[in-house]
Amino acid sequence: MHAMLLMPKPRIRVEFYSKINEVFMKKSKASDVAILSIFIAIMVVVQLLSQIIYSVWPLPIVPTLLHIPVIIGSIVLGVRKGAFLGLVMGLISVINSTIVTLPSSFMFSPLQPVPGTNHGSIWALVIAIVPRVLVGILPALVYRLAQNRFGAGLAAFVGTATNTLLVLSFIFLFFHDVTKQTFGALLASIITGNSIAEVIIAVILTMAIVPALSKARGNS
Repeated sequence: MHAMLLMPKPRIRVEFYSKINEVFMKKSKASDVAILSIFIAIMVVVQLLSQIIYSVWPLPIVPTLLHIPVIIGSIVLGVRKGAFLGLVMGLISVINSTIVTLPSSFMFSPLQPVPGTNHGSIWALVIAIVPRVLVGILPALVYRLAQNRFGAGLAAFVGTATNTLLVLSFIFLFFHDVTKQTFGALLASIITGNSIAEVIIAVILTMAIVPALSKARGNS
């Protein structure tokens, strides 16, 4: 009789720990959603501030900064959430190019007519979105190889290079007839002051932010 009363205890203990684990998992997911929302908000702010600052920017070098939150988010939150942030970056690019008409807007928005035509190109979506999704995927994979400050810097370099190489290569591939760009000109456009500045800024910020953010998440 006494043994029978003791029998349910192991099962109760397992269920108790299972409930605790479930609560922690829910809190972790809620925390990731909150952090993801913060990253998206930062991306919107960076985009708006960049437009305002660069409108009066006196220097010829105008580095892109929007990919940096995507790279950091990829490292901290993982591949899937990083890919989502990359998708958001691509959509911001499409929306911005649709609203603000510049000589290059047709390359990033299918609603902007290609020069010499009265219609846009669906390839603009490929240019705007595909490289940015990969920017959200590759840094997380690279960081897994070395989860330290050096790994964060290497991941930032790979993410930035992916954005620059794929965007410019896709423009060359899909709009060669419009831009009349030679392959030599493509290589020259890849190695420019803008590209170098983007790599340096991304590496420095990522190496500074990722360790602190990862530590904060680990202690939360």
